[in-house]
Amino acid sequence: MTNKTIVVLLKGYPRLSETFIAQELLGLERAGFTLKLVAMRRPTDKKRHPVHDEIKAPVSYLPEYLHEEPVRVAKALMKVVTLPGFGSALKAFFRDLPRDFSRNRFRRFGQAAVLVAEWPDDAGWLHVHFIHTPAAVARYASRMSGIPFTVSAHAKDIWTSEAWDLSDKLDEADWTVTCTKAGHERLQSLSARDNVHLSYHGLDLERFPHFAGTRPARDGRDPDDPVRIVSVGRAVKKKGYDTLLRALALLPQELAWRFTHIGGGDELSPLKALSEDLGIASRITWKGALDQREVLEHYRDSDLFSLACRITADGDRDGLPNVMVEAASQNLAVVATNISGIIELFVDGENGLLVAPEDPVALAAALEKAIREPALRQRLGQAAEAKVRHDFDHHTSIADLKRLFTQSFASREAHR
Repeated sequence: MTNKTIVVLLKGYPRLSETFIAQELLGLERAGFTLKLVAMRRPTDKKRHPVHDEIKAPVSYLPEYLHEEPVRVAKALMKVVTLPGFGSALKAFFRDLPRDFSRNRFRRFGQAAVLVAEWPDDAGWLHVHFIHTPAAVARYASRMSGIPFTVSAHAKDIWTSEAWDLSDKLDEADWTVTCTKAGHERLQSLSARDNVHLSYHGLDLERFPHFAGTRPARDGRDPDDPVRIVSVGRAVKKKGYDTLLRALALLPQELAWRFTHIGGGDELSPLKALSEDLGIASRITWKGALDQREVLEHYRDSDLFSLACRITADGDRDGLPNVMVEAASQNLAVVATNISGIIELFVDGENGLLVAPEDPVALAAALEKAIREPALRQRLGQAAEAKVRHDFDHHTSIADLKRLFTQSFASREAHR
């Protein structure tokens, strides 16, 4: 295969919460692809993961808001209006506008114009992460330029988008790949073509090698050596941290435990206030955002991982949170909820403990069981790690993407 340069369009870059994207970018580079990254937003995280520094691809940024760079946007529009495909893009825009009459819709068209006007000469393909707003930019850009595009769809972007919007993008993209069976089934049901593929992100197991250490058999009876519970995730509604805090507050008072949360998020202040109201604040440590190496240390120093994911009122939800795969890779027992892609890795009682979402009583019972039974934690952790190392190696997902890109490039060459 002749090496091809792929422009990868991202919502924001780099982001601490999107290690799965960074891992994929590095994997594609190692597989022989040349990448150029274009992000719709500049970074806001104060830290970055080591993997971000290993990625060689240059990064450029589209105007996040059109009014902030009016000259750049105007020059782009003057350039792309002469392209044969501009009329097709404009037709799609005016078809979309009555269904989504918003400032964002205009912004996506303007960003698409800038993307096309500043397109690198050596790039022949556009790949986009997330099928909501980034794919809208990609779709308009593809129509303007005639350059094909492909999509990686994940979780929120699948479940909070309108069906018509998803269908249009699925039908125009060369192919779409997604990372859970649940997401695959939804997208496939909305596509008129058989072009949606399932490929789990997997984990870079070299960054998460087997933990050869021994965890103490803590059982919650020694107040000087409490069971250590950790959770990693942004403090946002879909993570269910309010449910987890309420479950912790329901544990027997004499049970010795400590809870550590890792991550940023808009809900941190309300959650801290809730922990005060529930009388458990003294048992909780809020670490904020940490890089991957620091998170790994916490997995290895903990006895139990917990996350209480939910489906929010607007349909937002996680797929299979990468942090749960990471925790399982470290032989760490997991207590979680049985939604979305979580059940594609964990089976209740076999390699984790799962309860229904929005049920702090059931979650408390599962937590108490795991706290009191170190032998159970060990058995569940070992089984979860075995499944991760067998079924969730990221080399599989990179091989899937390499095959898809190679087939697409070959097909395009054949039709020239």
